[in-house]
Amino acid sequence: MIKVGIVEDNKTVREGFETLLNRTPGFQCVCTCETVAEALRKIPKAAPEVVLMDIQLPDATGVECTAKLKEMMPALHIVVVTVYEDSERIFQALRAGACGYLLKRSQPEKVIAAIQEAKEGGVPMTPEIARKVIGQFRGQATVAAEVEHLTDREKEVLEFVMHGFGNKAIAERLGVTVAAVKWHLQHIYEKLHVHSRTEAALKFRQGQSSEN
Repeated sequence: MIKVGIVEDNKTVREGFETLLNRTPGFQCVCTCETVAEALRKIPKAAPEVVLMDIQLPDATGVECTAKLKEMMPALHIVVVTVYEDSERIFQALRAGACGYLLKRSQPEKVIAAIQEAKEGGVPMTPEIARKVIGQFRGQATVAAEVEHLTDREKEVLEFVMHGFGNKAIAERLGVTVAAVKWHLQHIYEKLHVHSRTEAALKFRQGQSSEN
């Protein structure tokens, strides 16, 4: 059972997500919030594994809420679900700690799949959002050069990250400890000049594309 929290001020959207989750086997909505203040109060107590986060909220932004929740609950997976498609908002959310970014017009099955992917350590994103993110990485040659500096083991780790594997699953498949996987990820972040596994996976994908 995947426990999910919702931060959304639009009642119709909020109740729609809640109904979708509670009617889908294997998913449960454990809390709904209309404001950032309410989210910071209720989510730590409800302890969801994944949170669907709106960007525009009455008392602050979803980006600010994401950053604060990640400080309080580092293992929490946050998927931003919004109507906004501009690149700056996308990057603000990812830098704040969001692991994925979906548009509200996404089909219900896509939202459920994104929650599942986030829970497993993946980077759920609609194709149009992924293209915008990749487009922000300037200089194909520079990206390719950065990727080339990764060790074979670091590339192996990133391949698993791209396919949605969490640290524990990666460790089991590589025959190493979870601590070793985290160590590799830290070096990957430094070499690719990124701040999260989401950005690392997308930049690695772009670097591979530029080599072909």
